Amino acid sequence: MVDYHAANSASSSGQTSYMEPESDWDRDLLLDPAWEKQQRKTFTAWCNSHLRKAGTQIENIEEDFRDGLKLMLLLEVISGERLPKPERGKMRVHKINNVNKALDFIASKGVKLVSIGAEEIVDGNAKMTLGMIWTIILRFAIQDISVEETSAKEGLLLWCQRKTAPYKNVNVQNFHISWKDGLAFNALIHRHRPELIDYDKLRKDDPVTNLNNAFEVAEKYLDIPKMLDAEDIVGTLRPDEKAIMTYVSCFYHAFSGAQKAETAANRICKVLAVNQENEHLMEDYEKLASDVSMQACVRVCERESMRVREHFLCESVYNLSRSLYLYFISNADSCSRLLCSIPGNLRCGNRAGELAGQWAGVYDQLLINFIINNLTTISHSATELYTGKEAMLTQKDYETASLSEIKALLKKHEAFESDLAAHQDRVEQIAAIAQELNELDYYDSPSVNARCQKICEQWDVLGSLTQSRRESLERTEKQLESIDELYLEYAKRAAPFNNWMEGAMEDLQDMFIVHNIEEIQGLITAHEQFKATLPEANKEREAIQAIQAEVQKIAQYNGIKLAGTNPYTTITPSSIDSKWDKVQKLVPQRDQALQEELGRQQSNDHLRRQFANQANIVGPWIQNKMEEIGRISIEMNGTLEDQLTHLRQYEQSIIDYKPNIDQLEGNHQLIQEALIFDNKYTAYTMEHLRVGWEQLLTTIARTINEIENQILTRDAKGISQEQLHEYRTSFNHFDKVRNSPTFCTDGMGVHLIAVI
Repeated sequence: MVDYHAANSASSSGQTSYMEPESDWDRDLLLDPAWEKQQRKTFTAWCNSHLRKAGTQIENIEEDFRDGLKLMLLLEVISGERLPKPERGKMRVHKINNVNKALDFIASKGVKLVSIGAEEIVDGNAKMTLGMIWTIILRFAIQDISVEETSAKEGLLLWCQRKTAPYKNVNVQNFHISWKDGLAFNALIHRHRPELIDYDKLRKDDPVTNLNNAFEVAEKYLDIPKMLDAEDIVGTLRPDEKAIMTYVSCFYHAFSGAQKAETAANRICKVLAVNQENEHLMEDYEKLASDVSMQACVRVCERESMRVREHFLCESVYNLSRSLYLYFISNADSCSRLLCSIPGNLRCGNRAGELAGQWAGVYDQLLINFIINNLTTISHSATELYTGKEAMLTQKDYETASLSEIKALLKKHEAFESDLAAHQDRVEQIAAIAQELNELDYYDSPSVNARCQKICEQWDVLGSLTQSRRESLERTEKQLESIDELYLEYAKRAAPFNNWMEGAMEDLQDMFIVHNIEEIQGLITAHEQFKATLPEANKEREAIQAIQAEVQKIAQYNGIKLAGTNPYTTITPSSIDSKWDKVQKLVPQRDQALQEELGRQQSNDHLRRQFANQANIVGPWIQNKMEEIGRISIEMNGTLEDQLTHLRQYEQSIIDYKPNIDQLEGNHQLIQEALIFDNKYTAYTMEHLRVGWEQLLTTIARTINEIENQILTRDAKGISQEQLHEYRTSFNHFDKVRNSPTFCTDGMGVHLIAVI
């Protein structure tokens, strides 16, 4: 378990004061199924109210946050900040890393996450997940609520009490039972939007209707999603405090935001009214000032903080300056009165009243000084613009830049070009000033001309370098876009091909267990089909490698230093070749293993057939002998001595058949050693044949013994052959098992003795 704390507990103590009351709340509320159900619904709806801004949502709060992706997205939406890039893998370590990034971000906001670890969130621990979401709600939805310097919880409660105070049957003292009848929710809505609810029609004894009415109105008109169920609240002795606080905080933010917007709108209206009045005054003044400029046929200078920003030029500056002075004197009174009506902070720029007193003195010298000042100011500005720009425009930073960095450099260069274009008129003004000074026979005109020539040359160099850098940036951008498209194409084709190779390697190394030839032949057929796809797969590999080669070719040809690996995939060409080589090595190994298994199965099939051929002979032979013995034991032809002789002959033939049984046992031993447990070629098993053989030996021995006993009994009792024949006829008539394969003659001897 990992505990997350703020990096600086001293600096964050003020930020986390809203968390202090939590120690007094019951941390085991989630153990109550009713409260857990309320929290699940409320927290899920709260999360979805923010996630929908990003075009997604969650269904199961403990499952959908397990990989950390939607958790990071939720924090980005509610905080307005970017989190570190998430890991897109599906392994557990990737999920834990993503959740840790989210928890670290929460901790960076001064929140102590005690006993909440990424492993529990990834494992889908409902209690930990709900606790984490509650911490997020406290930090981002409730912490900033402050009424008269109270903490978040008390501030929210005080706000509810003040808003619902005028309403009957409403007494908000907490965030659980005070809200069960639904009147408090309706009172909050009615206080801010009275047109949405007819409060007088609500009844305290109908809480379900009251709650559903408030929930539906809030969802439809206030864009507050339904986070609670009326039946759950009414059916619970004490509704969940966290769920109620979460839902009520949504009302606070909805109504406080609307109130701030209304206040701001009123202020804007007042400012607009004042500005409109000032605009009328300024329009009147500008009209008069424009008339002065038109009458004088000159562009009037604008001054700001004693700096000359523009200058005017005319064909006869000397005569024009005198005419302008006389004109300003004649209109000074009207300009001054109008200027006094304009607020002081708006009096700047081209103002006729401010210019009226600047035309005293020697007009020629004043005008020359004015032009020189203009020249000095503008040339200084042009020189400042040039200084350091040549080095900036000649640097090769775009050679090692990525596509996003190139686009940023282009934006920066476009801004520089705009600034350069804005200063173009100043260079033209410098040339015009130099020409004007030449016409006025200024004593230092050669110096001015040299200065002007130098600035113009610098400006031409700057323009040439600017154009050259733009072309280089645009060319590099186009090349990097081509490389980026190739990178993307590489990623799209490399990913499925890599998955195919990994699956192929897994299949080629997969252990197989077969029991017959058909199964191994099926595996061999599938393997041959797989081998048939290898040429096409190799073409795909070569095509993927060709894409990477094209990237290197473009970069090398254009002198681009690639920033790093493919941004769309971590699959490198070397890893593809390495896995392909492994597949190539595994294929013949698989061939060999399958052929070896085929040989083994063929050998096993031969053993099955060999055993079956013998078993299919031995089995019927044993069965036939059993039937013959039974027939001989009950036949009445001949004497007992004849029967005994016949049986002894059968016994000898059975004993002579023993080598066949031994040979069958040997074949069975080979089958056992080959781990063969089935044989489709015969229904006889060795166990069955052993039992039959032992039974055959036992039966012949027992039958012979019975005939011998009958002979002894007959001789001892003096029974004639006719009497014995009669007894045997009667016994055979009543014997119920004489046709059984396991028929024995023990009964005959017993009955014979009993009769005698």
